[in-house]
Amino acid sequence: MNNQTHTHIVKSHDEERKRLLEEIMRMGEMAASQLEAALDVVQRRDDKAAERIIANDEAIDALELQVSHDAMALAMRGPLARDLREILAALRIASDIERIGDYASNVAKRSMALNMAPPLPHTRGLRSVGELVVEQVRDVLAAYRDGDADAAQRVRARDAEVDQQYTGLFRELLTYMMEDARVITPCTHLLFMAKNLERIGDHATNIAENIWFQENGEAPLPPREKRDGTIPAR
Repeated sequence: MNNQTHTHIVKSHDEERKRLLEEIMRMGEMAASQLEAALDVVQRRDDKAAERIIANDEAIDALELQVSHDAMALAMRGPLARDLREILAALRIASDIERIGDYASNVAKRSMALNMAPPLPHTRGLRSVGELVVEQVRDVLAAYRDGDADAAQRVRARDAEVDQQYTGLFRELLTYMMEDARVITPCTHLLFMAKNLERIGDHATNIAENIWFQENGEAPLPPREKRDGTIPAR
């Protein structure tokens, strides 16, 4: 193989890696925007906007398929260890982003059911959990873009805050339901929405752990605190 051919292959490989990163970042931006929009429609009680969020989820699904295709094309080149870790991390991270998009869509769907009842003050608590989760998602995407394992682990460590806020809102809603049977149905919708947000936080944590794997291989992850009544996670 002459130098010119080798240079062309290396350049092509680098361009494909760059395109894969850009696709995942575009996916992540779409999912984060969907989540922000879903939180907004809960506050505004806007069914039409909720329907648009639900419809837009298909675009995230389509991008995940493109990421899978491009990642497999890179894998066919016989990657070295570092490249293989990038490919595996990309596939896992794309899957987590797709689930984030699904949960954002679920929040939008539940908001439409919630709008059939009078407004509840607890939507503010849901908004607080949601804003923290959005911050987690955006920060972990920035860590992935920059290949910053330390920043990713700071996101992972903050998942305990999401757990704590979720648990507080869960208990508050249960108490409210026990005091007034008329609010059981709307509060149940809020409970499911809060759980969707907590799961988005878990997926942000998964992304952080895959960034660690991409950058550090099989090196052990730092221990992580949980504040939702469960045992500490690793």
